[in-house]
Amino acid sequence: MAKHLDLEEQEQLDQIKHFWTRYGNLISWVLIVVFGSFAAWNGWNWYQRNQAVKAAALYDEVDRAAVAKDAQRMERALADMQANFGSTTFASQAALLASKILFDAGQADKARAALSWAAEKSGDASYKAVARLRLAALDLEAKAFDQALKTLEAPVPKSFEPLVADRRGDIFMAQGKPDEARTQYQNAWKALGQRTEYRRLVEVKLAALGVNVSSLTSTAS
Repeated sequence: MAKHLDLEEQEQLDQIKHFWTRYGNLISWVLIVVFGSFAAWNGWNWYQRNQAVKAAALYDEVDRAAVAKDAQRMERALADMQANFGSTTFASQAALLASKILFDAGQADKARAALSWAAEKSGDASYKAVARLRLAALDLEAKAFDQALKTLEAPVPKSFEPLVADRRGDIFMAQGKPDEARTQYQNAWKALGQRTEYRRLVEVKLAALGVNVSSLTSTAS
């Protein structure tokens, strides 16, 4: 009986050895890939959290400098964010905040640089759209109408399309092109939701051009 069991155990061992000889390397590599991927995933999550914490601290620095109206301190913090944490949403938010403070301080060129960075480098399409709308506003104020229209050519998320149309209308009005402006305002009005406060502003612009918005209701989306 003992010999029978010994033979049976030996047979099982031989089968295991054969199986491992045939598939051992494959199993080892699969385990390496699985555990390596798990470790990499954990490491990436830690890195992302660490980057976010550091970026948040720098954003607070930008915010405090903005409140104190310390432009130099704000610019240093913003430059640090752009260099080291440019892919984070904090960097985009900081650039938009800094641009407003710089513009209010009479530093339009630096405000434009901050907005241009957000428009080109932000990892978030919404922040890019906001930056482009503000850049177009600066161009409009500077009477650089062609540049303003070019700035608005880039694709934006659908929710921003009516805002872009409205800004185009403002540019055409400033150029003395009421027909083109009317078309853009109508596009903006139709695309904006009925309960949107911004829509009332567009209605005022249309009324100034002699357009009764009730005539647009049937074709509004």
